[in-house]
Amino acid sequence: MKPIVAIVGRPNVGKSTLFNRITRSRDAIVDDLPGVTRDRIFGDARWNDKSFTLVDTGGFAEGDDDPFAPHIRQQVAQAIEDADAVVLVLDGKGGVSPFDADLIHTLRTVDKPVHFVVNKIDGEGQEKNTADFYGLGIETIFPVSAEHGYGVSDFMDALTATFPGDEETDAHPDAIRIAVVGKPNAGKSSLINAILGEQRLVVSEVAGTTRDAIDSVFVREDRHYVLVDTAGIRRKGKVSMRLEKFSIIKALRSLERCDVALIVIDAEQGISDQDVRVAGYAQDRGCGAIFLLNKWDLVDNRDGKALRRMTDDLRMAAKFLSFAPVLTVSALTGQRVPKIFSLVDAVYAQYDFRVTTGQLNKVMEKALERTPPPLHKGRRLKFYYATQVSSKPPTFVSFVSFPEAVHFSYQRYLVNQIRDAFGLDKIPMRLLLRQRTGKNPDFLNKKRTPAKGRQKRRDKR
Repeated sequence: MKPIVAIVGRPNVGKSTLFNRITRSRDAIVDDLPGVTRDRIFGDARWNDKSFTLVDTGGFAEGDDDPFAPHIRQQVAQAIEDADAVVLVLDGKGGVSPFDADLIHTLRTVDKPVHFVVNKIDGEGQEKNTADFYGLGIETIFPVSAEHGYGVSDFMDALTATFPGDEETDAHPDAIRIAVVGKPNAGKSSLINAILGEQRLVVSEVAGTTRDAIDSVFVREDRHYVLVDTAGIRRKGKVSMRLEKFSIIKALRSLERCDVALIVIDAEQGISDQDVRVAGYAQDRGCGAIFLLNKWDLVDNRDGKALRRMTDDLRMAAKFLSFAPVLTVSALTGQRVPKIFSLVDAVYAQYDFRVTTGQLNKVMEKALERTPPPLHKGRRLKFYYATQVSSKPPTFVSFVSFPEAVHFSYQRYLVNQIRDAFGLDKIPMRLLLRQRTGKNPDFLNKKRTPAKGRQKRRDKR
């Protein structure tokens, strides 16, 4: 899975600007006013063929008068704890601050790679501004300009060189990998204990790719399952998470390596924004997903209205996972916990689905005949042929004359036709449109000669 890198530093040193440059996005708000970034922001990045997740944190300063300061410091501390590497950004224009010495002292106790970046160095002529920072006991400093890109490539080479290789041991390659995610206090730990404790044979505990993560391998009805990163979820000794944002990094870690995500929601409290946010990360990473409405024993559903109301609220708030099944459970009493596995098996069977190119093109051909593609500059769009390029989730590519001219509604229509034809109603599915290159077969636009016409030609011969 992807390593996680946390960017830390005092306010207004350019952390968000560096985040945006590395992720090639504008997700982090950049402003001259200190303290703009308060909550952690996450983004995916790639350098030297290595992918990683970058975390932008709020400015860290002791004795700050900002009422959000304790919240920010707690966020930064948690980000440092959960990250695989830390980047401390220093201000090359403002010079050394007493807060820098405090942060460096704190980071010396961190048992992971720490990189020191002096920002706002716009060229070689300004590198002399880094000299004072060596007095803080730093051995290696990277002078960069996050705004203009100076020195960033050298820093990125050094950063990605520290990433560990894939140490994951896959003792059971055919096992279904399950991640249990959700906001704090939704009942994830109780659910995991119910899954592992009730008539389950725990086969082994296999070290995963994340730091101190343990994957629990267990068997149910002769089928192997792997509970991904359960130790990370259950580490109560190190969890000081009263703030809901702290659940995101753990969710990201688990979702990177799972086939099916069990998104646990506290049914007693109802659907929250954080529940939807965690569900969005599952969708972004293409996982199969199942919503579990936990603590259902505390909900009054004698007339069935509570279930209908909560399901409607969930479908409205998380429209992007409208296909995900919903199951009410109680981890405390064990109510419907065994049914989770029948749903997991059904979702995984679709998630690992494969279809031949011929079968797929027959479905596409019927869909195009039923509703022809729209016109583009007065000419009908041509769909040449389609093929499946991967599973987990099923991903299809269709070659089109003008891919950019296909309206999203027509693309969604084709996706729904494929779903209906192959029964893929519980999983995410991707249909990518590509420009045809070379002499690819034109399966979907063949002009068939009528049977009578063919017979007349035979008679002439």
